[in-house]
Amino acid sequence: MFEVQRLGLIPYQEAWDLQKKLVHEIDHEGLPSQLLLLEHPHTLTLGRGSHIENLLFSKEQYAEMGMDLVEIDRGGDVTYHGPGQLVGYPIFDLATQGNDAHAYLRQLEEVLIIALRRFGLQPTRKEPYTGVWIGEEKVAAIGVKFNRARTRKGYITSHGFALNVNSDLQFFQTIIPCGIQEYGVTSLEKLLGKEIDLSLVMDYVIEAVEEVFDWKAKDERRLSSYVVEDEEDVLSWIRREYQ
Repeated sequence: MFEVQRLGLIPYQEAWDLQKKLVHEIDHEGLPSQLLLLEHPHTLTLGRGSHIENLLFSKEQYAEMGMDLVEIDRGGDVTYHGPGQLVGYPIFDLATQGNDAHAYLRQLEEVLIIALRRFGLQPTRKEPYTGVWIGEEKVAAIGVKFNRARTRKGYITSHGFALNVNSDLQFFQTIIPCGIQEYGVTSLEKLLGKEIDLSLVMDYVIEAVEEVFDWKAKDERRLSSYVVEDEEDVLSWIRREYQ
């Protein structure tokens, strides 16, 4: 079982502090695994593998653009967060998943692939990169940290994924996203030609987590207004709604 927290738009540091707190509580107090779903204000985060040359402006210039610059402890290079982007932080006890770090990254990709297929899209992986792609453009970035448990063997995850739903893609032009120059970025809004309900995307992500990890979600805020009649094909309904 995992618990879902839908947090709305919150500052990056606040979400990072919450992740650290939850890691401790899962490790020391038996808290169930948590899935945080949220948005951030305009923020650039630099993972442990970041290269300064992937920042195309100075810290002062980013500040003038209204963008915070934060060095963090996840893997990966620089990425952008902002309104309209669904950020997911799974704070998961990997003991029940075999404590396999590589498999966990593939599981996160699979979660997003399953969720995106609900919109009639054809998401894929692209070796050797981590993340999810539509054609030659990246729609979701993944960067995680594996926190070693103190009370037992194994890992508790933090950080996670960033899925471009209604993101303003112009902000990605201020960096070389994830250090990848040869491919672009995209969003659901761009692909489907319509603004997408973020709560619906959250629902699909939660259901995909249940499927991939074989866990049940505790979430009282799933949408009830998107129930489709039994005789109607769900995929056809999604295509009609978002074309």
